[in-house]
Amino acid sequence: MDLTKLTTEKRNPRTMDLDALSYREILTIMNDEDQLVPQAIQSVIPAIERAIEIIVERFNRGGRLIYMGAGTSGRLGVLDAAECPPTFGTDPGMVIGLIAGGKEAFTEAIEGAEDSEVLGKEDLIHLNLTDNDVVVGLAASGRTPYVIGGLRYANDVGAHTIAISCNKGSAIGKEAKLPIEAEAGPEVLTGSTRLKAGTTQKLILNMLSTVSMIGMGKVYENLMVDVKRSNEKLERRALNIIKEATEVNDEVAEKALKESQGQVKVAITMILLNVNQSVAVKALSETNGHIRQTLPN
Repeated sequence: MDLTKLTTEKRNPRTMDLDALSYREILTIMNDEDQLVPQAIQSVIPAIERAIEIIVERFNRGGRLIYMGAGTSGRLGVLDAAECPPTFGTDPGMVIGLIAGGKEAFTEAIEGAEDSEVLGKEDLIHLNLTDNDVVVGLAASGRTPYVIGGLRYANDVGAHTIAISCNKGSAIGKEAKLPIEAEAGPEVLTGSTRLKAGTTQKLILNMLSTVSMIGMGKVYENLMVDVKRSNEKLERRALNIIKEATEVNDEVAEKALKESQGQVKVAITMILLNVNQSVAVKALSETNGHIRQTLPN
C-alpha cells in the first residue's frame, strides 16, 4: 500500500513551515488541529454505541474485552485495560491489552513485531480466545499486520471483532465485523500518529470501557461504586462515594463500609435500602449489580 494515500500519512498544509514558526504559533496550530478530533468522533458515535452493546452482551456471557495493537495504538489499549481494575473493580482478566512485541514493547520499539500476522494470532491463542470474547483491533493507519492476523483468527474462532482506525476504508475495518473509522485529518507533524490519531483512539477507548462498565452496573449516578480501595487516596474516595450517594456522615459511611466487608456498592445499597449486608448482596445479585434497579420506584 502507498502510505502517502492514507490521511494519517499526508502532509498537513497548515504546517508546511513548522520549523520556521514561533513556539506560540506551533502551539496554536496544534490546539486548533486537536479540536478536529471530537468532530471526527462525533460522526462515528453510532458505531461506538453498537460496539458498547456488543461488549456488554459478551461481558454478561462471561466473555472478555481484548484490545490489540502495535506501537502507540497498542500502548493505548494496554493503558485502558490497566485502568479498569482500580477504577471499576474488575478482574484483571476481564479487559486485556495486547501489544505487538509483548510487555517490553510498551517502553521500547520491538522491530518487526507489528509486521507479523502470525504473532497476532499466536497472542490470541495464548489467551485461549473463545466465541464469548470481543477483540478490538487498534491501528491508526488501519493496516497493521499484527492486528489483521489477530482479527482474522478471532473471526475464525467466532469472537466478535471491532476495528478502530483513523483512516476511512481501512484494511482492519474490512477484517472486523464492526469498523470504527474516525478520520481527524493529517497530523501537524507528518505521520506522527501519536498526536491526533492517538488522541482519537484514546477518546474512543475511554468511551468503550467507561460506558460498558456503566452497562455492567459499576456506576451509580456518576460515581465509581466498584472502585478498588488499593491506596490511601482510594480509601478516602470510597468513603466520599458512599457519602455522596447516600448523603450520610463520615461515621455512618465508615460503619457501612466495614459491615459490607469493604465493598462500596454493597455499603451504598445497605444504606439506601436500610438493610443488612446479606440482604444488600442478594438485592444486587438479583439486579446484576445495578444499585438503581434495587431501589423502589
